[in-house]
Amino acid sequence: MRSNVSIKDFSKINEYTWEIPKNAAEGMRVPGRLFVSEKLLKDVKNDADVLNQISNVATMPGIVHYSMAMPDVHTGYGFPIGGVAGFNVDDGVISPGGVGFDINCGVRLLRSNLHVDDVRVHIRDLIEALFRDVPSGVGSKGRLKASDKELDGAFQLGSRWAVEAGYGVKEDAENCEENGYIDGTDPSKVSHKARQRGRPQLGTLGSGNHFLEVQYVDEILDEHAARVFGLEKGMITVMIHCGSRGAGHQVCTDFISVFERAVKKYNISLPDKQLGCAPINSPEGQDYFAAMCAAANYAWANRQVITHWVRETFSRFFKDAELGLVYDVCHNIAKIEDHVVGGEKMRLCVHRKGATRAFPAGSPDIPARYGDVGQPIIIPGSMGTASYMLRGSEDAMKLTLGSTCHGSGRVMSRSAAKRKFYGENVLRDLRAKNIFVKATSNSMIAEEAPGVYKSSDEVVDVVDGLGISLKVARMLPIGVAKG
Repeated sequence: MRSNVSIKDFSKINEYTWEIPKNAAEGMRVPGRLFVSEKLLKDVKNDADVLNQISNVATMPGIVHYSMAMPDVHTGYGFPIGGVAGFNVDDGVISPGGVGFDINCGVRLLRSNLHVDDVRVHIRDLIEALFRDVPSGVGSKGRLKASDKELDGAFQLGSRWAVEAGYGVKEDAENCEENGYIDGTDPSKVSHKARQRGRPQLGTLGSGNHFLEVQYVDEILDEHAARVFGLEKGMITVMIHCGSRGAGHQVCTDFISVFERAVKKYNISLPDKQLGCAPINSPEGQDYFAAMCAAANYAWANRQVITHWVRETFSRFFKDAELGLVYDVCHNIAKIEDHVVGGEKMRLCVHRKGATRAFPAGSPDIPARYGDVGQPIIIPGSMGTASYMLRGSEDAMKLTLGSTCHGSGRVMSRSAAKRKFYGENVLRDLRAKNIFVKATSNSMIAEEAPGVYKSSDEVVDVVDGLGISLKVARMLPIGVAKG
């Protein structure tokens, strides 16, 4: 990495905003902005590559506004995880490193008509059943065994395809970001290898930080918004966190190679080859966008199929169980959006990598039923910690191109986590808190221990304090199924 930026290069703008000027590193076209508290700043200091990645992104052609990092930021491939950047579609670029390998890794929240006291007594058996019914783990294969036609349907229509195939109801697709699919996809741009990887994995949770969590609403923080979202204190909720599996990973891998050549073809100078990119309107850029949209749609279909199986499992335990979808948001994506920057309306390709869209009340891009409170934003915790429901705000449009955090953010590598934590001890500690966890291995439990992540409470305090997304409800886990 050519940049050599330190925290000393940042100036404090306010309690939660730090800025790095354009002259801090060679080639920066816009300033960098880091949104953290003093407490979370310590984690950034211990992850020095994050600062370089923020400044590196600021050098990319067509970038506007700022190169931004949310409070859950940590080092990623090219862009930091927790990074947000908008590029003018007329002269800007699109980059797989700004989206990530797990395209449309995202999270959805289901609300139920069940109370925590009714479910807690069955939680062990319920989690064991969910672990069996929703395939998980590295290389896991689904129950669906998708045909070529079904795979094309998932690539083209996402959640809508799954609903039409019998894996949900119409309202499910309506309560997803983009109504559960993006137009402009082209399955022919998805490689044979990506298709081969994606075909057996439709309807699978995957591994790593992906999970299926049974929670309850512990605290209501905004009575009106919670009522609009259908949330009540003591209510059982279910959170599903997963993405596009091997299909999305392969799309990213394929186009990293394409864009390495494109950088030379278009004479693009970059401080880090992991920022490989191409002009948005170039053939390479358009091909990637079409394939990325296909992978994003696959992810929505994947979460929808899992939702159907979760409902089936709950119905075996609770005859009258109802699980309605509150919302589904994506964390890793590049989208074409209109924004006002410096008083000028611009059409941008907004990259959100480990970041969530946070559109305000009145936005035409959110379901009408949520129109007077803003977009639902779902922030997962880390297996034993709180998750949050937030809502979008007008301040997000002004400060962060309509973006906010996506979770807690790692502070420790997987190898370091396994050196520090033992899975058996983590499970014991969680059970002492009345949280039952089922995973493919104790090693996975160690890698995902709550201590591996920043505090979700502190991360959410920052975005709420900034006003870019506002607290609505706090959920606590009682059971978790992990890959």
